[in-house]
Amino acid sequence: MLSPVEPTPTRNRLLAALPAEVFDRLLPDLVLAPMPLGKVIYESGAELEHVYFPVTSCIVSMLYVMTDGSSAEIAVVGDEGMVGIALFMGGGTTSSRALVQSAGQAFQLEAKALQVEFERHSRLQALLLRYTQALITQTSQTAVCNRYHSVEQQLCRWLLLSLDRLSSNELTMTQELIANMLGVRREGVTEAAGKLQARGLIRYSRGHITVLDRPGLETQVCECYSVVKKEYDRLLPARKIRRSKPELVHS
Repeated sequence: MLSPVEPTPTRNRLLAALPAEVFDRLLPDLVLAPMPLGKVIYESGAELEHVYFPVTSCIVSMLYVMTDGSSAEIAVVGDEGMVGIALFMGGGTTSSRALVQSAGQAFQLEAKALQVEFERHSRLQALLLRYTQALITQTSQTAVCNRYHSVEQQLCRWLLLSLDRLSSNELTMTQELIANMLGVRREGVTEAAGKLQARGLIRYSRGHITVLDRPGLETQVCECYSVVKKEYDRLLPARKIRRSKPELVHS
């Protein structure tokens, strides 16, 4: 039985927006799985056996990993979306690594179950393709941001995108991990975080970041953040509450 403190599938924006008949058919197959910090959901080139719908402050980072081991983040996925779009796009695999950036939980669904519904229901197709367009916008804008904007602006963008997917203003992330996400030197992150802290926008200590002044942070970020946010708001339906059945299978 699902305990009162555990999240329901409707905490995920995509699951909450599913057509009622699709939601009811998929509900018995949704498995609530723990998503610890640093967990690799899948590696580049791996065949996708499951898709994941994050909830409860879970954020998954999509990373491109170079042959020398260095990496850069190309997108983040939280409770607004899903991990595993290659499944219904026809590729079956992806060139990126999916890594849990913020610990939480996610609803896991077998790939075959989603494929069956995707081929069956046109409204589900439309919903997932709109989400894919929003994700492509984020990926494209990240590439532009990394090329033209300062490390400080990139850090502001990364912090705000993360906050949009969290229930608090606190993040657990070392400077080394942030540097790997942004694809920059650790020293650059140290300097950028120091400037934001000196302005009273954030507090950083031993891998914990607390955003003290979000409006102030928004004045420092480049236009990339608003471009991505507006596209998600435009393409995805507003959050809605749907009463779901109480029984779920647990991992």
